[in-house]
Parts: sequence; C-alpha cells; structure tokens
Amino acid sequence: MKPAKTFPRKSSAALLQPCDPEALHGEMQQIQLAIARRAFELFEARNCEHGHDFEDWLQAESELLRPVSVAVSETPNRFSIRADVLGFSQEELKVSIEAQRVAILGRKSVNAPGEAREPASADLSSEQVLRLVDLASEIDPTAAVVELQSGVLRFELNKAAKPEAMAAGAGQA
Repeated sequence: MKPAKTFPRKSSAALLQPCDPEALHGEMQQIQLAIARRAFELFEARNCEHGHDFEDWLQAESELLRPVSVAVSETPNRFSIRADVLGFSQEELKVSIEAQRVAILGRKSVNAPGEAREPASADLSSEQVLRLVDLASEIDPTAAVVELQSGVLRFELNKAAKPEAMAAGAGQA
C-alpha cells in the first residue's frame, strides 16, 4: 500500500481586529486630500480646462494607490468580502466596519528594520491601498470576522437582525 501524499499546509490566517471608524477616518482623509491635490495639479497642467475632473481624479488615484480587487457575495444572513492585498502584512493593514460600510487602509512599511516612522508623514505612493465597500443592508459589526491569509483579506459579516424579526421572536416567548 502506497503512503498517502502529503500536501504543504496552507499558511495560517491572521485575525485582524477592526479599529474604530472615527480613528481611521483621519488617515483616510489625508489620502483623499493628497488625491485631490494631485487631481488639481493635473487640472492645472491642462491649463485649467474644465470637464475632465473625473478623469483627473482617477488618474491621481492610480498614481497614489495600489488597485485592490474586491469580491462581495451575499446570502440571506451574511456578506462575505474578499480583497486582494497581496504584499501587505497584518501590521500594515487597518480595517473598520460600520453598519453598512467596510473600509480597508494599507500602508507598506518602507523603513529599515528598527527605524522609526513618522506617523504624520503622508509619503503617498502606490505602496498603499484605500478601499471603501458599501453594503446593501446593515450588518452587525460586533460579530465580524476579519482574516488575512495568503494576500487575501477576508471578511465574514453577519447581517443585522431586522426589527420585525426580533419582535416576532419576542412575541413567541
């Protein structure tokens, strides 16, 4: 009898702890302001020709942010989100979860080991990600599970109980 083939184990998933949406808002705002400044520079470079604002914004985003592919699936009770953040470690990613929105912020460390980084420095490059995912219905942020495994950030989000479903359950007691 031949011995069973052994396959390499998948790397274990790292659990991420969502941070406070308000705390993440300031960091996201810095990035959005940098994108706005770059879009304005593109506008000025075109001799202030109007009508290209959306193109300028997308060009600025493509220069400052790494693209993030996101897949969202929905069942009657939950949302599952997968985001490709290959190359980012658990320490370089921050996520926040609100009732109808998920935010992903990632910033690659460019320092030598042991070198301190100025948190206020907004040296923006394509070594960062910013992605907001709006959800079609409310979820329960307290029950969210967020994992990073093999460059994929995975969210499992239970939908919030509907008020009429909670009232019907209470009436049966």
